[in-house]
Amino acid sequence: MKPDRAKELVAEIYKVGASRVRIRPEGLSEVEEAMTKDDLRALVERGVIEILPKRSPSRHRARYLHQQKRKGRRRGYGSRKGKPGARLDPKLAWMLKIRAIRRFLRTLRAEGKVTPREYRRIYRLAKGGHVRSRRHVLEILEELRR
Repeated sequence: MKPDRAKELVAEIYKVGASRVRIRPEGLSEVEEAMTKDDLRALVERGVIEILPKRSPSRHRARYLHQQKRKGRRRGYGSRKGKPGARLDPKLAWMLKIRAIRRFLRTLRAEGKVTPREYRRIYRLAKGGHVRSRRHVLEILEELRR
């Protein structure tokens, strides 16, 4: 049978696409002599006709992109889709901020840089959402001491 027809039949037998079936050039005469599907199966067994592995998209670019993002690249305004609240949960942002501020206040109190009264005052301001950052704590402390 003709090589093209043989390809189609092998693809049908092995349930693959015809593009995955390859006939070796040196075995063309044997393929032309084949008459039945069993003959074709035998040729596949012998390696005259081979079924190529599935091709899939390369992951190289994806891995490279992921590596860049881990380094903090590709995060500019042009790459952003969601609102800030969708990119970082507001509650999580608050938790991270308030914990940093409270930890900082505790260290200041332990080192004796803040009186208990100042500590309590700034702690309440932080709880109320007034304090923006650790640096702001120091600014407020200066303000209180004036």
